[in-house]
Amino acid sequence: MDAPGFAWPEGGNTRVPYRVYTDAENHEREKQRIFAGPSWGFLCASAEIPNAGDYKTTFLGEVPIVVVRRRDGGVNALVNRCTHRGSLVALKSQGNTGNSLTCVYHSWAFDLDGNLTGIPFRRGLEGKGGMPAEFDLKQHGLKRLRVGEVCGLVFGTLAADAPPLEEHIGPLIGDRLARVLGGRKLKVLGTASQYLHNNWKLYVENVKDTYHASLLHTFFSTFKILRLTAGGGIHVSEQGGNHASYSLNKQDKDKGEYDGLRSAKDDFRLKDASIFEEKDEFGDGITVQLLSVFPNFILQQVHNCLALRQVLPKGVNETELLWTYIGFEDDDAAMQRLRLKQANLVGPAGYVSMEDGCVGGFVQRAIVGSEADDSVIEMGGASHASTDSRVSEASVRGFWQQYRTQMGFAGA
Repeated sequence: MDAPGFAWPEGGNTRVPYRVYTDAENHEREKQRIFAGPSWGFLCASAEIPNAGDYKTTFLGEVPIVVVRRRDGGVNALVNRCTHRGSLVALKSQGNTGNSLTCVYHSWAFDLDGNLTGIPFRRGLEGKGGMPAEFDLKQHGLKRLRVGEVCGLVFGTLAADAPPLEEHIGPLIGDRLARVLGGRKLKVLGTASQYLHNNWKLYVENVKDTYHASLLHTFFSTFKILRLTAGGGIHVSEQGGNHASYSLNKQDKDKGEYDGLRSAKDDFRLKDASIFEEKDEFGDGITVQLLSVFPNFILQQVHNCLALRQVLPKGVNETELLWTYIGFEDDDAAMQRLRLKQANLVGPAGYVSMEDGCVGGFVQRAIVGSEADDSVIEMGGASHASTDSRVSEASVRGFWQQYRTQMGFAGA
């Protein structure tokens, strides 16, 4: 896989070949160049494994991973594949494994650092069978990832040449991450999972598309909740792959343009408008912030509903989207209730984000047979620079800039 199997079209980041969403060979290249390459994948929240021996299973791309809390309080991330016959070692989504991880197939045992510590019948039985005398346990431990943690989030990489995690995120997006999560201990409120019938990159594009919400999400337009006339903007990292978009909806109120929960259609009303009660807990008037870290992590703040999203490829045409709804340990009962109530806005059946779960599938179905054609990404120009307008595809172009660079497309 020294070079991509096809050329990128003229137009750079303003054109994306539909083939990147359907080509099996390109997908295999992504596994190596992106998910096993010099990027950092989100693995879990530190709060999900608070105690020694706690573990959580997840994926880095399509590689199964188990994240475990060590006895000294540190965190290890290990490829969840026994070095004997390739079985999963940790089978459940999470739990506590005590002092060791033991494969259910033949009971090979590994410590919390992934070192192989025991093999049943290693010396045989009654002088017969067993492993060769020269077999070295030290050479057969679980493969370890490099691990980094920022703002209570655990990331991992398989690449020795990946930059430090803080450098991968960068100061611009790091500040936006710390704006929401910095200095407070996370608390997990709930989780959800959904399967999307589309390539993983279509969902990442959707998150970075900063103006579709007022068009696609009819809940917003019906109740006049989100308007592009409100203040806001987009921050894009220098490499392009990380972004944070934000909306200052309260400016509409100041301009006399905000209609509260009055419907755009006179016969529509919310029976319970308390879902839009909000507290300016960050002190800056930002009501919505969506942040992404390349390749597949998203942090959302929608009013007071906070969630982590993890985008997991499942082959070329399917994606698993994991939601982890979070608050903070120091939240009072009223704030926790508000976060949970507003969680109805987002997620697989959210009032707002329900459409995001299917629109990528509309694209995936439509581009079959049109792999030689390209999508057009020119809203807001051709650059991927930060901007104070959300009527722009700058952060989408930024994703493709970093994608093309890591995938080795000429001209990136």
